[in-house]
Amino acid sequence: MTNRELKAKIAFTAIRASALIVVAVACLLILHIVVNGYKIVSWSFILDSPRRGMTAGGIFPAIYGTVCLIVLTLAFALPIGLASAIYFSEYFGSKWSSLVIITRAASNILAGVPSIVYGLLGLGLFVLLTGFGFSLLSSSLTLSFLTLPVIIAASEEALHSVPLAYREAALALGATRWQTVRHAVLPYAIPGMITASILALSRAAGETAPILLTGAAYFLPRLPTSIFDQFMALPFHIFTLSTQSVNPAITRPIQYGTVLVLISLVLGMNLVAIMIRAYYRKRVRALL
Repeated sequence: MTNRELKAKIAFTAIRASALIVVAVACLLILHIVVNGYKIVSWSFILDSPRRGMTAGGIFPAIYGTVCLIVLTLAFALPIGLASAIYFSEYFGSKWSSLVIITRAASNILAGVPSIVYGLLGLGLFVLLTGFGFSLLSSSLTLSFLTLPVIIAASEEALHSVPLAYREAALALGATRWQTVRHAVLPYAIPGMITASILALSRAAGETAPILLTGAAYFLPRLPTSIFDQFMALPFHIFTLSTQSVNPAITRPIQYGTVLVLISLVLGMNLVAIMIRAYYRKRVRALL
């Protein structure tokens, strides 16, 4: 075995070991949650409202609030994120204007900002300045800001993965820039763009700090009836049970059950992303 082959073998062994460690830790965490949470999870736990200061009852208002939050965040962030990615990737070209450079740099910087900073931004901008108050609207707009950089960056990568020859062929046939993007680029990039967007929303579904400062309620055993109402959410529910409970021994099973429901919701979103990606890839293969 040559020195180069030995180095390659050591590198691949280290990479494989790192991957196995990550998978093993994730499996242990999920197993721990399932073992401690499956006993309390039932239809009554999922469909009932909390009672007696969250020491009894179910978590349906928290599930409903989380779903509403994800839907509103999707409605705000997805169109802007995808449109921005298309502009940066397909229309940026040689137009190195100061505004575009600043916008792109801001998008990259915001991807690394801690979520608590977004919470403070939402508190100052949406809750106080615009007068939306502590509400679903304020929280969803704050989470939209949080997910936008991820959606833009991942969608750009999906667009860049489309071969340049597709664009050149469409332009050579007399298509306009938008026709080229619409018919020659997006059909091949849309699986990666949608997958990235759903994964970004999965991250948003588990955020606590932004909604803590913009609209989540500690104990609210009723459903929000408008976007200006406060709401309960699964991540904030877990946080309050872990830190504010007067009797942790009673609420600990509810904590594990809530964590299990939240993980199931996030895994379900990831499964939807995989199914959408597989569907569009099948359509793309049919076009080739």
